[in-house]
Amino acid sequence: MKYAFVFPGQGSQHIGMGAQLYRDFQAARDVFNVVDDVLNQKLFDLMQNGTESELTLTANAQPAIMAVSMATVRVLEKEFGLNLSQKLSFVAGHSLGEYTAACVAGVFSLEDTAKLLRTRGLAMQEAVPQGVGAMAAVIGLSVEDIDGLLQAASTEDAYCVAANDNMDGQVVLSGHVKAIDKAVDLALEFGAKKAVKLPVSAPFHSPLIRAAEPVMMKALNAVTSFEPKIKLISNVTALPAANKDEIISNLIKQVTGKVRWRETMAFLDEQNVTDVIEIGPLNVLSNMFKRGYKNIYSTAVHTKEEIEELVNNL
Repeated sequence: MKYAFVFPGQGSQHIGMGAQLYRDFQAARDVFNVVDDVLNQKLFDLMQNGTESELTLTANAQPAIMAVSMATVRVLEKEFGLNLSQKLSFVAGHSLGEYTAACVAGVFSLEDTAKLLRTRGLAMQEAVPQGVGAMAAVIGLSVEDIDGLLQAASTEDAYCVAANDNMDGQVVLSGHVKAIDKAVDLALEFGAKKAVKLPVSAPFHSPLIRAAEPVMMKALNAVTSFEPKIKLISNVTALPAANKDEIISNLIKQVTGKVRWRETMAFLDEQNVTDVIEIGPLNVLSNMFKRGYKNIYSTAVHTKEEIEELVNNL
């Protein structure tokens, strides 16, 4: 058996996430309390009692999703005694999930990961004025087939790019609102089955938010980092990073770079990974594996029962 943990990005947040973990495990409560303290915010209370629109704000969603993932990880480590560096062959995360993966691999502390994601969320949000950028998911076209649509939707003053190559037939576009709206309107003409705008607050993984890059470079180089104890697959290369310096370099590039998730899944398959476990609020990534890789057992872990089942399998 060969295991990989994967961690979700934005879009997995929802009101009520983490409540069962908080109720059932002290180690989970400790994580949520640490994140609250380091951010000087009642983030867990927002996750339970706030509004969807407030939680969806990038600066809140990013550390909140990470906190739910890390609460599960700490339960596995502290309450069930698992040494994940011995159990896992790889970790990977989708967009902000790569920071969670780095925390699990021991590259950053929980406190620094929370601070980095708050900085990242604010930097991304502030890089583009509200209403200028947007994102859309295109279903039924591969990343190779999307170029014609991108060219048709883009002009000199408004463009869009492929931001997330999620899986065969699912590509997320990012760019100016005008270009994204045009891409959604034209998508069916280019062979797509469906195209929908996404409820996000900035055009992530596009050149439009380049102003966030130097902010993240400064923030990432300021924190104490350690060599990874588990092989971490980077979004921008779809390959394991050689060391902590490469992980940091890739995280800086990731701000505007394409998330190569389709290739990440293919790499895990090529490495004969047998089990992919999604650790986070929903099951977005595990569902992608289920659709694309029938030979890999994939599941998502949220509840006490699911954690106990995972422990028995590990």
